[in-house]
Amino acid sequence: MFIWCFAVKFVTNTTKECKRTLFERLHWLNFDLQEQEIFTSLTAARNLLEQRAVRPLLLVEDSLETLDPNAVVIGLAPDHFNYQTLNKAFRLVLDGAPLIDGLALGPGLFVTGLEYATDTQATVVDLNCSPEEAVVIGDDARGDVSGAQNAGMLGILVKTGRHHS
Repeated sequence: MFIWCFAVKFVTNTTKECKRTLFERLHWLNFDLQEQEIFTSLTAARNLLEQRAVRPLLLVEDSLETLDPNAVVIGLAPDHFNYQTLNKAFRLVLDGAPLIDGLALGPGLFVTGLEYATDTQATVVDLNCSPEEAVVIGDDARGDVSGAQNAGMLGILVKTGRHHS
């Protein structure tokens, strides 16, 4: 008899909710997990910012203002996607600040626009595992499942009402 044992980590690209909120929701759904088993795009971005020792202009929900920013982090933050804020991000990137994509689907066009306008490539945060070790469960056949498969991961589609039959 073989007993298979493998580590599981819950990974999400949401930038709208903190790890604690996600943990409480999963716990309420009777998942037996520890908070450190949840890895978010915000966690990855924070780790990268600490590693590079930069002060980010944060374009994420409920972001705090950073004095004298020297990096730009973009997540899902519709209230921040205005001319004034994006122009500030534009000037920072032109002056050499790294552009960091928080891995959220919604702001992708703003990341792409800033990449194009500043002739800079965004740094996409890393999950620290190989594609073969990851499974993406998403509600977007093209963006989530096909994107996962193109990156060498297993992609699983869940029908949440967003999918197209």
